[in-house]
Amino acid sequence: MIPLSNLPPGARAVVMEIRAGRGLTRRLMEMGLLPGSEITVLSNSAGPLLVSVRGVTLSLGRGIASKIFVQLA
Repeated sequence: MIPLSNLPPGARAVVMEIRAGRGLTRRLMEMGLLPGSEITVLSNSAGPLLVSVRGVTLSLGRGIASKIFVQLA
């Protein structure tokens, strides 16, 4: 497993684990970032990551993205 923040644009992965407190984990799950969800990195340059999950584009700060562990699809 690798942190979401390490993936290049265009990479597709599956969310495996969220290593965060209860509040942040619940918030991410409400946004569709559930274990087993497929995610596509749209942008990973300076600033927040842009990802697509279940047809929705999300902007995630680097600190948050580093707590989401994925496996390449």
